Amino acid sequence: MTPTRTVGPLDARRGSTGGVESAVVLLPIGVCIGLLALVWPSPGVTTLALAAGLLVPGVATAALLRRRPRPVTAADVVTLGRVALTGVVATATVLVLAGELPGRGWALAAAVGLALALDAADGYVARRTGTASEAGARLDMESDAALLLVLSVLAGPTLGWWVIAIGAMRYLFVLASWVRPALRGPLAPRGWRRVVAALQGIALVTVLVPVVPVALAGTACVVALLLLAGSFTRDVVDLETRA
Repeated sequence: MTPTRTVGPLDARRGSTGGVESAVVLLPIGVCIGLLALVWPSPGVTTLALAAGLLVPGVATAALLRRRPRPVTAADVVTLGRVALTGVVATATVLVLAGELPGRGWALAAAVGLALALDAADGYVARRTGTASEAGARLDMESDAALLLVLSVLAGPTLGWWVIAIGAMRYLFVLASWVRPALRGPLAPRGWRRVVAALQGIALVTVLVPVVPVALAGTACVVALLLLAGSFTRDVVDLETRA
């Protein structure tokens, strides 16, 4: 007689990675191909756009495959939905830079708005299902950073390339930590840090909304960048003080 396995509460909240990795890659591929079919750019732009669209989902999928153990939680699925949208926005960004798409539009703003909404949802889902984990938090953080970098590049043609500083800040901090080991230390939880991070996405999405004056969107991004710089400066000071 084959023994049966009782499924406990934790098992019900988890699933194997199964087709999740495939979906994270295939979904943006399908949407990106549809987008490219609408504008029909040159082969070079098409290749670059597809590569950009697959970069973030590919990295996220690789992170999932490296997990031990490897179950994907409900919160991870929400995060991966944002990752897939980031891939689509990355493809659109290449098309905007190539002059194939306008830099502002309702469809683009809606896609980014949905990605930002999923950013707010994954932490809530993790807490509600009791599946919060260090690996999930890391995936969430890196997904946030990737989305902000893509949005910063997307906003560049409209506001000027200074706006890339918003998306580059996290990666500059990581590079600095390679030089200064003190910056690799754990950061104390701080609610203001999460607020500032959320404001970056909100400010950047205003750049995409056609009815928002460019000057107003630019002002919002300047304020967001100053707040972000202040937040990172405080973190650096705290880490150096404890070193």
